[in-house]
Amino acid sequence: MPARIRTPRSSWVDAGLSALSVGGPDAIRIEALAQTLGVTKGGFYWHFADRQALLDEMLDTWERVVSDDVITLVEAHGGDARGKLRHLFSIAEAINEMTAIELAIREWARRDPTVDTRLRRLDNRRMAFMTSLFTELGADRRDAEARSYLAFSLFIGNHYVHAAGSGRSRRRFIEQSVQHLLA
Repeated sequence: MPARIRTPRSSWVDAGLSALSVGGPDAIRIEALAQTLGVTKGGFYWHFADRQALLDEMLDTWERVVSDDVITLVEAHGGDARGKLRHLFSIAEAINEMTAIELAIREWARRDPTVDTRLRRLDNRRMAFMTSLFTELGADRRDAEARSYLAFSLFIGNHYVHAAGSGRSRRRFIEQSVQHLLA
């Protein structure tokens, strides 16, 4: 009899993040995730004590991907602060698969104080990283913080804007906005 292959822990996390992006935190149900993965619920409990343990791991994974991994990529890319900011903005635009998750977590944070605390910490880390780069460009601290706030708002908020502006694409608006931020 062949050995049973367990569904990896990361598959449960990925399925949870996918469910979150579509239906919010209420869509993260163990039975539904097991069905999505084509396995039994028992495999879930091999990896996680309970649903909350999965939720915590999902938030840890998301935070690592959108913050730690991005900062590591930007720093590894090297170059001056302007080049690092351009690289950061190109990464932020390229990780579209994380957009729905980001927006779902932001909505979740409005209803869950624990998620809100984590999101604030993460946002502060992202802002501090951008502020340090804008400061390296020669901006004083207040201007660097303002530029960071504008950049962060651009990359989070642009997903909520549905206006069509003079025939230009959303990508073109973002490119022009980045040029203004780096000027």
